[in-house]
Amino acid sequence: MQLKFYGHSCFEVSIGGKKILFDPFITYNELAKDIDINSLSPDYIFLSHGHTDHIADCVAIAGRTGCKVVANFEIHEWLNKQGIANTHPMNTGGKWHFDFGTVKAVVAQHSSSLPDGTYGGNPMGFLFMTEEGNFYYSGDTALTMDMQLIPRWVKLDFSVMPIGDNFTMDVADAVLAADFVQCATVVGVHYNTFGYIKIKEEEAIGIFSQAGKKLWLPKIGETIELSS
Repeated sequence: MQLKFYGHSCFEVSIGGKKILFDPFITYNELAKDIDINSLSPDYIFLSHGHTDHIADCVAIAGRTGCKVVANFEIHEWLNKQGIANTHPMNTGGKWHFDFGTVKAVVAQHSSSLPDGTYGGNPMGFLFMTEEGNFYYSGDTALTMDMQLIPRWVKLDFSVMPIGDNFTMDVADAVLAADFVQCATVVGVHYNTFGYIKIKEEEAIGIFSQAGKKLWLPKIGETIELSS
């Protein structure tokens, strides 16, 4: 399974011939200035919550491509008002069978508001269960005991977790989260974009390594292979 990183918490995973884009925040991310959103052609966009640094490019990309956007009910309604009709609402605890596999929405401990200041509903993480592999995108979240439920539902091949601290988990909490979800391979996101979330990358990789785990920190625009 391939994952391409577009900076901050934005990445794309290809499953069963479908391109699935997560939390598009590219145009307003100075670190991703070499990425042209018009070059992206996802079949799906998944949104973990409504904050601008996770949703800023969604309307532009979905409006151009007609892809399906999956989000909580409040974001689904907000997108409809922005002229994005091809949406699929979900909420925490629910699951749905898509043409690439099954997705379950899970708890994320965070906040959520939309770019215009309106209520953004519950933040969420997503469990992807597919024939090509299984993975967990936690979304922006604190370390939470709810993560211990995830191995009851699925055996993971990899996880995508924030590591930048201040707004989310830090590196040490992400190691514990990896223990909770029983997954030793983690792709780190939500770090270095702003001054509040700067990390020391080599130190972070070392902390994971000392815990017997692998932390991937792909460069912006880089594609990595995460085999099941």
